[in-house]
Amino acid sequence: MKKLSTKLITLLLSGIFLINTSALAEQSIRLNILDELDPTDPRIEKILEYYDNEYFKATGQSAIIKDGPEKGACHRSGCAVWANVSIAEQKMDLYVNGVLTYTWQVSTGKRGKETPSFDQNPNGRIYDKYSSTIYPGGDYNGLGNMPYAVFIRGGYAIHGTTESNWPLLGTPVSSGCIRLHPDYGFIFNRLIRKNGIGATWITVF
Repeated sequence: MKKLSTKLITLLLSGIFLINTSALAEQSIRLNILDELDPTDPRIEKILEYYDNEYFKATGQSAIIKDGPEKGACHRSGCAVWANVSIAEQKMDLYVNGVLTYTWQVSTGKRGKETPSFDQNPNGRIYDKYSSTIYPGGDYNGLGNMPYAVFIRGGYAIHGTTESNWPLLGTPVSSGCIRLHPDYGFIFNRLIRKNGIGATWITVF
């Protein structure tokens, strides 16, 4: 994807989302597929829909997957894939076909940006490429600094994080999403692509 100038991005985003251009211009903006967003922003769905289109242009893939069983067809360990995230322990247990297969350290939201509880199917939005300008620092195999994002609801996602954040896994330091090592993010991402949204359950507590 060709890089766009900061001025052009500012005009584009301000025109579509009515973002404060003076505040935006003060930042050094780097375009990948998705800048880090405030998951509580009331405009989050419109913003993500815009990036869905950008993702399709860049990759030729839809950001929304709909294959597999209908949502609600299974629950927790009854699903082919169940991610059970403990905020207190900062870990994610991943069950495959009811069997605990992986346990990974994660980072959930820091104080003031706490990750909420979830108990649901993911919403279907998946990006292999995902980048943050709030937490810059690396580009994992050309996929940005937060690759393999699986969105739970709105702007909240489980995603890989850049190498500079690996030592922080196991502590709550994110802006609300759930970080994990990108190699593990890849495993989770591909399991969902293989089995489908309706066969996947995510619990965060």
